[in-house]
Amino acid sequence: MTTHICEKTLTGRTALVTGGSRGIGAATALRLAREGADVAVTYVNGKEAAEDVVRAVEALGRRAVALRADAGDPDDAAGAVTAAVRELGRLDILVNNAGVGLLGPVETLSPADVDRVLAVNVRGVFVTSRAAAAHMADGGRIITVGTCMTQRVPGPGGTLYAMSKSALVGLTMALARELGGRGITANIVHPGPIDTDMNPADGPHAPGQASMTALGRFGTAQEVADTIAHLAGAAYVTGAEFAVDGGHAA
Repeated sequence: MTTHICEKTLTGRTALVTGGSRGIGAATALRLAREGADVAVTYVNGKEAAEDVVRAVEALGRRAVALRADAGDPDDAAGAVTAAVRELGRLDILVNNAGVGLLGPVETLSPADVDRVLAVNVRGVFVTSRAAAAHMADGGRIITVGTCMTQRVPGPGGTLYAMSKSALVGLTMALARELGGRGITANIVHPGPIDTDMNPADGPHAPGQASMTALGRFGTAQEVADTIAHLAGAAYVTGAEFAVDGGHAA
């Protein structure tokens, strides 16, 4: 009988996961570490949660670091990349997960609301991706977390959030073209309703959200992280959108 040794696909690689202290970000950091990657995570207010992620990654035998960085501040966004490279020695994978979700009727959104959402969800991703590309060797990976609302907005109140995340589709396609000559891939993952602290599967709005999916349920952060981990190892997939939404857009 032949024995097959399961090789970790990301051994020797390093990753930066923005907004990596909880939810999809934390699940992604752990998933990448299980595949052999060293991981840096950023946080704004969740220092203890970020340190818990670091300890969990280290328990898997990988190096990890938590970095405080506000994605809405361009200096912080770029500085997180520099700090990750300084702490881990290199950068191979960027997961743009940090974001803010501000929902409400369009007439209630103030200019400050618009500025904050676009600063974090759009400019922060652009600045971080640009800084990462400057540090990455050929063959790097840029993976951005979007939303199912770029493909189907099921009701009112999502104008600003959907607009901000839709901009990331264009950014992803453009990065794929611009960086493809270096073998750097850029892809975007669109989660549907995912069971997290921000949107729990037992919350007051959960039944309606679940009913909009073909599978009739919330997804898990781990299910999104699995797709991100696949893209972190995929060399011939770029400029693509991946729905991890239980059929929300079906």
